[in-house]
Amino acid sequence: MPHAPLLSTALAGVLLLPLAAPGTAAAAPAAAFRVLLPAPTGEHPVGTTDLHLVDGTREDVWAGGPRELMVTLWYPARADAGRRAPYLTGAESEFIVRANGLDLPPDVLHRGVRAHARLDVPPARTREGFPLVVLSPGAGHNRTWFTSLAEDLASHGFVVAAVDHAHEASPVEFPDGLRHQEYTPDWALGAANRAEDVSFLLDRLTGADPAWRWSRVIDASRVGMAGHSWGGTATAETLRAEERVDAGINLDGPYYPPVLEEGLDKPLALVQNGQGREWHGTAELWPRLEGWRQWIRLRGSGHSNGIDQGLVTERLGLAEELYSPEQWRDLYGDVGVERGLELVRVYGLAFFDHHLRGGDQPLLEDPEGFHPELVVVDPGAE
Repeated sequence: MPHAPLLSTALAGVLLLPLAAPGTAAAAPAAAFRVLLPAPTGEHPVGTTDLHLVDGTREDVWAGGPRELMVTLWYPARADAGRRAPYLTGAESEFIVRANGLDLPPDVLHRGVRAHARLDVPPARTREGFPLVVLSPGAGHNRTWFTSLAEDLASHGFVVAAVDHAHEASPVEFPDGLRHQEYTPDWALGAANRAEDVSFLLDRLTGADPAWRWSRVIDASRVGMAGHSWGGTATAETLRAEERVDAGINLDGPYYPPVLEEGLDKPLALVQNGQGREWHGTAELWPRLEGWRQWIRLRGSGHSNGIDQGLVTERLGLAEELYSPEQWRDLYGDVGVERGLELVRVYGLAFFDHHLRGGDQPLLEDPEGFHPELVVVDPGAE
């Protein structure tokens, strides 16, 4: 099939279809539209903080000037106390609501979506340090849509860093205001650019001059990465290019050179949609994976079941307003948005526990035996 990392116009950004005329916000407060994200399943409370990072040594390939990133960290916290972190920022929420002409409060995605992490609280104490997992979102997607996956990993003893790659996501609030995606057909360049973003992030989190005051809790010798769509492409490329990243999960993304030509000798999981659409380069890369590998087809899923977007959209009652039935199926299939998200969280935890901590994870030996939707693909048998 012809490939681009977008399956439909609905993927062009956060909740967005092609932009509608601005609407008038409803009079009801955001609290009247409450969405509670799935609770983390681990033993640790979760903390979170945001970082603005500027790489003055590298020119932004899309816009010129220094390369800038917005990053959210989630981490095991010392106590379940303090103020809950908001979801999207007020400005990001207002942009989405007004751009789509929604009859909702402008701050509904800021105050109306309730996550579980506490803002800027101290991390849990650790002797060995917590492994780090980097998350890279799909084209046009804000990093915040990874919150449910990130909070769950953090509750099980991982530090998680989700990156908004500037000019590849929309909308993202930087200190100087909102920025939006600048679309490009050069997906291979974007993947390489994101790999450089991750290298810079690791320098700032684990180097001599850390950007986070509690960076000492990160074990820099155990680093994983997961990405959705374009972020999955970037995950494979980062595994190839960055020796500090040990293992990765590609959530329904394609592959391009140079990783497509060179292959990998590190653990990589391919978690694909359940509708039979195979991304560019998957069959070519598979025989070049010389390390641990697993190809999962998430039965009944669409392109975006690993992120919060579908669950938030459905619980706000916006699914039919924003998507045609065909677009909704492309994105979320018929597995159910909450179940699809749960499966990605369960599989992601097993994968990173095993490959970063050496945990015994029978689920990886027989995914379908634990969850019938996690179908292992055997290309030799097809």
